[in-house]
Formats: sequence, C-alpha cells, structure tokens
Amino acid sequence: MRKMTSVFIMIILLFIGYEILTESESILNSVDFSLNIFKNNIFPSLFPFFVLSNILIKCGLPEFMGNLFKGVMNKVFKIKGVCAFIFFMSIISGNPANAKYTRELYKDGKINKYEATKILCFTCFSNPLFILGTVSILFLNNKEAGLLILICHYLGNLFIGLGMRNYHPSKKENDKSSLKRAIDELHKKRISNTGSFGEVITNSLISSINTLLLILGVITTCLVLTTIIDNNLNLDSVLGSVLNGFIEMTQGLKYISLEAIPLKLKCVLTVMILSFGGLSVHMQIMSILSDTDIKYLPFLCARICHAVLSSLLIYVLFDFWISL
Repeated sequence: MRKMTSVFIMIILLFIGYEILTESESILNSVDFSLNIFKNNIFPSLFPFFVLSNILIKCGLPEFMGNLFKGVMNKVFKIKGVCAFIFFMSIISGNPANAKYTRELYKDGKINKYEATKILCFTCFSNPLFILGTVSILFLNNKEAGLLILICHYLGNLFIGLGMRNYHPSKKENDKSSLKRAIDELHKKRISNTGSFGEVITNSLISSINTLLLILGVITTCLVLTTIIDNNLNLDSVLGSVLNGFIEMTQGLKYISLEAIPLKLKCVLTVMILSFGGLSVHMQIMSILSDTDIKYLPFLCARICHAVLSSLLIYVLFDFWISL
C-alpha cells in the first residue's frame, strides 16, 4: 500500500511538471497573479503588523494585555489573559498572522500547546481591509454587503471561541486586573531582553520577510494547482469558482463575484470561503507552525464549523440587512 502511495505521488508530480511545460502561458499568468496579490494586498497589509508584533512581544505588550484582559479572557473563553494579544492583533491584521503570534507566545513559554491550539481556532480572521476594500468594493461593488460579510465572519469566530471554552480550559488566574501590575510586567519583560533594541528590530525584519516569502510561495503553488485543475476539468462555472476559492481564496472570490448569480448567494459563498480560509491559508498556517507540536486537526474542524456558521448567519440576515 505504501509503495502504491509513493507511485501515485510520483505520477501526480510528473503530471504537474508536464502541465507546467505544455501549458506554460496559463501557468505564468497564475504566477503573475500571485505576485500581484502579494505586492498589492498581502505585503502591504501584513508586513507592518509582522514587524510591529515581533517588537511588541519583545517589549512586553502580551504581558501588559494579559494583566488587563485576563478577567475577560478567563470568563468568556476560559483561556489565559496573555491570549488577548493574539485575539486583538488577529482582528486587526487577519490570518495567517494569528499563527505567527501564537507561535511566538508558544515558543516564549507564555502558553502551552492546548492554549495555543485553542486560541488558533477562533482567531482565524480575514483581514478587515481585505473584506471592506477588495471584497466589498472591487469584487462585489456593494459596501453594505461587504460590511455584513465582515460582521458575520467575525461573529462566527466568536461563536467558535465560545463553543471551545471548555476545550482544555486554562487554570483561572486569580489576581485581579491592575494597570500598575500590567505596567510592571511590561517593564520586566522589556528589560529582560539580552539584545539591543537594534537587534530586536533587525530580527523582527528578518523573521517577517522570511514568513512573507513563505506565504508567497504557498499562494503561488496553490494558484498553479487551480490553473491545472481548470485546464483539465470541465466543471460548472460556479462550482469551478467555489473549488478555486477553497484552494486559493482570493482568486476564487474574484471568480464568484463575476458569476451571474444573485448577490445573496455571492455573499453566502464569499463568507463561507473567507471563514474556511482555503487550502492556501491552511498550508501557510501549517508551515508557520511546522516546528511546534500545536495540533492542526482542531483548527481544521473549527474552520469547517466557522464556514457553516458564518454562511448561515449571512443567509438569515441578508434580506433584513440589505433592506435597511
């Protein structure tokens, strides 16, 4: 059985190589599209947050936020207060930044693997600028629909967090939140750094660029795969667009917006793909966490539940929202 698996993998790889050689024009177009996505969307939106988050972690912001928000995080999600840093930063920057923040705190010993797995599951937000800008204006040409997609997408994640609150609950932190204690913890973390501030910045830049190049490689690979699938499978137009979205999110969302289907259905499919993330996002997150023992299966289950919940929310709320 294992030998047959090896043979099957080799056949698939040889077929991909054949397609790259014989369909070079379409493959090059997909690579060019991935570079444009990276240049226009991913790098501008993620690079500043990656660099800033690395510096903030070294300067003690997670400890500061952990002390201030531990009461809320303990009561609502039954998780350590320090996870508030991942939660709020992920809302602003989107995925796969949440995996990078989680990895940094896990490697720093601030959270254990169960807490890392748990916070990863309900902080997989799509970048709000991507939803309100690219999706709502460029793709759907409807700001109201874009805002509803954003709300349902975020609510779905919160429901996931509430549903997982009893998954390996963290030990309750008894000390009350205190601004003075939060500042003390921030200061202790900052002065504990052995390197200079210049070294912190340099290391943050190197780490951020390496992560972004990894993301670019994953996106390009997934876009090449979708091109090969499109060239060889005669799928229905809508089904093909959805399949593309579940492999590489941005391309699929663009195709769905061009389909001659009702706006409500476009919104349902859009929020479903955004919430699942696509194979590309999953591969990015798995690559970022590859040197840890943080579990992937709960994350996958959470993304499936998130896709179902957010699409149901938008299906129920759409007619009421658009009629306002």
